Amino acid sequence: MFRRREAVPFAFVAEADRFRSNITPPPRERATAAQLAARSLVGLTVLAGLAGSLILGLPALAPAEAPSHTQQTEAAHGP
Repeated sequence: MFRRREAVPFAFVAEADRFRSNITPPPRERATAAQLAARSLVGLTVLAGLAGSLILGLPALAPAEAPSHTQQTEAAHGP
């Protein structure tokens, strides 16, 4: 009914940790002037958007000015 499973050898995992390659990866390609300009433009656009939202949002977060005087009705004074 139940079959006995074979043990899985894990020696290959230990060998993989000790293996080091002698092949070096190719050097990274340098970004062109157009790519650098595009990245800078995207960064400046994001920063300008954050600054603009902060400038436009701060007045909305400021507490409203309290009125200088309040109007009271005759009912508020009592008879």
